[in-house]
Amino acid sequence: MSDFPRRSYADLRTALLAREELALLDVREEAPFAEAHPLFAANLPLSKLELEVYARVPHRHTPVTVYDNGEGLAERAVERLRELGYTDVALLTGGLQGWQAAGGELFQDVNVPSKAFGELVESQRHTPSLAAEEVQALLTAKADVVVLDARRFDEYQTMNIPGSISVPGAELLLRVRELAPNPATQVIVNCAGRTRSIIGTQSLVNAGIPNKVAALRNGTIGWTLAGQTLEHGQNRRFELTPPSHLGAAREAAQQVAEKAGVGVVSLETLQQWQADSSRSTYLFDVRTAAEYEAGHLPGARWVEGGQLVQETDHVASVRGARLVLVDSEGVRAQMSASWLAQMGWETWVLAPQPAERFSATGAWQAPLPEQAQVPGISVHTLLDWQQTPGTLVLDFTTSANYVKRHIPGAHWLLRANLREALEQLPVAKRYVLTCGSSLLARFAVTDLQALTQVPVYLLEGGTAAWIAAGLPLEQGETHLASPRIDRYRRPYEGTDNPVAAMQGYLDWEYGLVAQLGRDGTHGFYVI
Repeated sequence: MSDFPRRSYADLRTALLAREELALLDVREEAPFAEAHPLFAANLPLSKLELEVYARVPHRHTPVTVYDNGEGLAERAVERLRELGYTDVALLTGGLQGWQAAGGELFQDVNVPSKAFGELVESQRHTPSLAAEEVQALLTAKADVVVLDARRFDEYQTMNIPGSISVPGAELLLRVRELAPNPATQVIVNCAGRTRSIIGTQSLVNAGIPNKVAALRNGTIGWTLAGQTLEHGQNRRFELTPPSHLGAAREAAQQVAEKAGVGVVSLETLQQWQADSSRSTYLFDVRTAAEYEAGHLPGARWVEGGQLVQETDHVASVRGARLVLVDSEGVRAQMSASWLAQMGWETWVLAPQPAERFSATGAWQAPLPEQAQVPGISVHTLLDWQQTPGTLVLDFTTSANYVKRHIPGAHWLLRANLREALEQLPVAKRYVLTCGSSLLARFAVTDLQALTQVPVYLLEGGTAAWIAAGLPLEQGETHLASPRIDRYRRPYEGTDNPVAAMQGYLDWEYGLVAQLGRDGTHGFYVI
C-alpha cells in the first residue's frame, strides 16, 4: 500500500554500522525464513505476532522494518503493529528481493548470527577439537575422559554420545570441576552440530581450567557420519547443587567478562534504564528453569545462558539494544555475557543481589496485548455439537503438536493463512477454534469473525482441556488446510536425517565466515 513508509537496505545498513536500535522483522513462517534472510533479521511470523512482539520488541517507538517475499504478509503486519501501538513501522523497500538486489547478503538456516559468530571464534582462536573417530577410540580404551553435552536437556535426551552428561552451555564452567576433578581428565564438549561445541569448549579455554579441553568436531552429526552409534532417552545430567569450586569458577568468569568488555550494573541503575523510553533494555535470568521458577527478580525473563547465546535473535529482536544478565552465583551470567558482548551487544551483568530480591516465582509469562472478549464453549459442549454435522474445529497449534495429537476431525491451519484456508474447508454451520491453550486461537476468533457470517466460538482451555477431560484424540496429518511451513526441520535434530542433509549443513557452516565478510555489518570481535 502506498501510504506505508519504506526503509531501504542502505538505511538499515547505515543504522547497523552505527549500532543504532532497529528491529528487522521477517513475518513469514520459519521454514521460508530459513531459506533466505538478512543476517540480523528476526523471524516473527504474522501468525503469532501478538504472542511475542511485546517481549521481543519492548518499546513501541523502536524503528521497526517489516518484510516478506511478496506474500502480502508484510503490509498486514504493519497494520497490526500500528494497532498494537508501534509508532515507527516501515516496509523494507522491495522486500527480500529488494534487499538482495541492493547488494545485501542473504543467509540460510536459523539463529545465523550466533552460528556465524561461532565459526568466527573457531577460525580466530583455533578452538581445539577431536574427530568422532578419535573420541570413540578414547571411549573404547576407557581413557580418562568426560564428554559434556552443551545442548538443552530435551535435545540431549533425543540422542547423545554414549556415556556423555548433559551440561547446558552456561553451566559448563560452573560444573566442570565437579565432573572432572582430576586435572588430567580430558574434557570433550559436544552439541548436535558445531556452534555450541565451539562456544562451550572455548569458554573453558578462556576460563583457563587446568584440563585439556576439545570440542567433538561436528557434534552428533559428525558422530553419525562416522558410522558410530548414539544413545537415546538418557537422563544423565549435572547435579543442581552448590559446586565446591565456586570461588575459582567465579574468579575465572569475572576475568573473562572483563576482558570482553562486560560491565556491572547496580539494581538502581537497571531500574532507571528500564524506565527510560529512549532505549531498549532486556533483562535475562540465565540460570536453570527450576532455579528461576523457585525465585527470580521481578521482570526478568528466563533463558538458559547457553541458549541465549545460541538464539539471541529469537528473544532480543532489537539489534543495538542493551542486554542485562542476572544469576545467583556470579558465573553463568558473566560467561554468557562475555559471548554476547563479542557478538556486538552492549552487555551488562547485574551486581550480586540479596536472595530476598528474587521474590517473583513461577514460569515467565510473556506480556500480551489486551484480548478481545469472544464467545467460548466447554469441551463437553463441543463433544455434544460433534454428534451432528455442521461443527468445524480449527486448530492453530504448531503443526508438530497437531500431528502428535488433536481433537478428532480438527483441521490444522496457519493463522496468517486463514483466508486462503477457508476456501479449502468444508461448509460449516459454526466454527470452534482451538490451539494448545486457546491463547493463539482467541486472537484467531476475531480474524475469522471478520471473514464469515457463520458463528465462531473459542474452545475454553484449548486442546489441553480436551486432553485433560480424557476425550478421544487423533494423530497424524489427518486434515491439513495449510502447508506445514511453521517450523524449519533442522538437519542436526532428530535421528532420521539424510546423510546428504547433514553433510550439507556442515558445509554451510564452514562457509559462514566468508559470508560474514561479504555482509560487513556484523560488528563481531573475538577476545
